[in-house]
Amino acid sequence: MSGPVDATDAPPAVADASHPTAPCVEVSDSRDEQVGKIRVRRALPRKGRRTVGAWCFADHMGPADVTENSGLDVGPHPHIGLQTVTWLIDGQVLHRDSLGSEQVIKPGQLNLMTSGDAVSHAEEATGHYRGTLEGIQLWVALPEATRHGGAAFEHHAELPQGELDGAVATVLVGDFANLSSPARHDTPLVGVELALHRPTTVPLRPDFEYAVVVLEGSVGIGGTALPPGKLGYLGRGRDELRVDVREPARAMLLGGEPFADPIVMWWNFVARSRAEIDAAYESWARQDDRFGRVRSSLPLIPAKAPYWHQA
Repeated sequence: MSGPVDATDAPPAVADASHPTAPCVEVSDSRDEQVGKIRVRRALPRKGRRTVGAWCFADHMGPADVTENSGLDVGPHPHIGLQTVTWLIDGQVLHRDSLGSEQVIKPGQLNLMTSGDAVSHAEEATGHYRGTLEGIQLWVALPEATRHGGAAFEHHAELPQGELDGAVATVLVGDFANLSSPARHDTPLVGVELALHRPTTVPLRPDFEYAVVVLEGSVGIGGTALPPGKLGYLGRGRDELRVDVREPARAMLLGGEPFADPIVMWWNFVARSRAEIDAAYESWARQDDRFGRVRSSLPLIPAKAPYWHQA
């Protein structure tokens, strides 16, 4: 499941938000969106908050009913300047990309695709799974050193888990509580799923900024309730976080060093300028060789013109 991002999510007239050095709890609403055949709650980007570390996109999808032959049904589409991080809590999805990758992902597993300068992919029904589909897809903005590089794909069938007092932490990306994920990350970054069954204290890095996206149940932070459909931005400066839980809950903890470069986001692209997005848009519209080809029976998703072409 991928994008697209438009001016509602990252309005051109709104400057990137500051990155407070002090702890805070800033709550923003997710936006309902349709991606393929699935409804999603888009927690990031939002007005005034485009990034948390290098995390620049968070779509909580489902729960939705899918069949063997009808699931996400997101046809071939392009990416530049980002990584897609796909994590399921229920169901299965088939990933195909222009590198030739074909990979079914299941709960507890991680798909990570690095676009570099250009990649295309599709997300499909598996041909065998019928049931409920729910999960989250995240994007990570690539730094200058790697965003013009080659594309890559990796699948991790197992990820490190650790017990906290009141939670089980699964580390998708980066380092957390003496655990290290094998997944690639190009900036100081962390992504952790927290399966919470009672109040717990979560270790943090004071130099990282953090946010929490709740997938199931509800948590409390500093007296503020965070149910699904909200993003809780926490700022920087904490070495730990107390999370209150009254019933079992599942949440994503996202963090990292504040991303240094202002980014421009449009459709499925993360760039630094309109000119870069124009070039990617025109390549996809022409269907030249830049983004390769995906072996998919789903129809290709046509290019969407940037808003500045429509003025």
